[in-house]
Amino acid sequence: MSDLALAPELIARYLAVLGVAHQEPTLDALRELVTAHLTHIPFENISKLHNRKHHGLTGLPSIQLYLDGIERHHFGGTCYANNFHFYSLLAFLGYDVKLCAADMANPDVHVVIMVTVDGREYLVDGGYGAPFLSPMPRDLTTDYVVALGRDRYVLTPQDAKGQSRLEMYRDGQQKHGYVAKPAPRRIEEFRQVIAKSFRPDATFMNSVLLTRFYSDRAVMIHNLMLVESRGSESIVRPLASRDQLAATVEEYFDMPRAIVAEVVGELGDLEDPWS
Repeated sequence: MSDLALAPELIARYLAVLGVAHQEPTLDALRELVTAHLTHIPFENISKLHNRKHHGLTGLPSIQLYLDGIERHHFGGTCYANNFHFYSLLAFLGYDVKLCAADMANPDVHVVIMVTVDGREYLVDGGYGAPFLSPMPRDLTTDYVVALGRDRYVLTPQDAKGQSRLEMYRDGQQKHGYVAKPAPRRIEEFRQVIAKSFRPDATFMNSVLLTRFYSDRAVMIHNLMLVESRGSESIVRPLASRDQLAATVEEYFDMPRAIVAEVVGELGDLEDPWS
């Protein structure tokens, strides 16, 4: 799939999904788009499992398949789908935007978006399952902190290479993170790492993770656990079975229970996505 593969009718459809009107590129308009994307399109891997099983997908979903899933089943996506398609939308709306790589335990296994507005560059990430409801400035002199419930995310000032480090803390302990690199990349450069994410031993082929954001709260389902966060508090509830997991996904994410039950029923031992 090539970069920037959106046709005008798909732009209109995408904006309708987000509930946002077509506006000229400004920082306020970007904030509205980022908030809309994070609150309308969840981070989730049910669609990844479903599309592999029913469409033989082992790569990035097309924009048509991506929007079909959102409209029909209230799907979203993981980092590659959410961030690449959002990057494409922003580019067509006239933003000065780059698709960039980020390192986790391995190099170039995550993609993020960098947008320049009014001479300032911002980090946008709708594919990390984090409450980044507003563009995050990269020209920092002190840490930029986003907190919700038991989770705390810290974006540090750029290093000597112009890289931005994002650290994720849970219950006070660093759990995960990445280093975002400012060089522009093409989605074709991630073809192999995307294909690896569909292998039988890949993280999201062996776990369940869904996160849905609202303006002041979030709901997360992590394997057999439901977490509801508001302010500085998180309520954690165990789920007794995969049947209850499917019912809970339907209740909180509006995804068809039959689709969820089918894919989670075929998973083996559930792994921790943040390990």
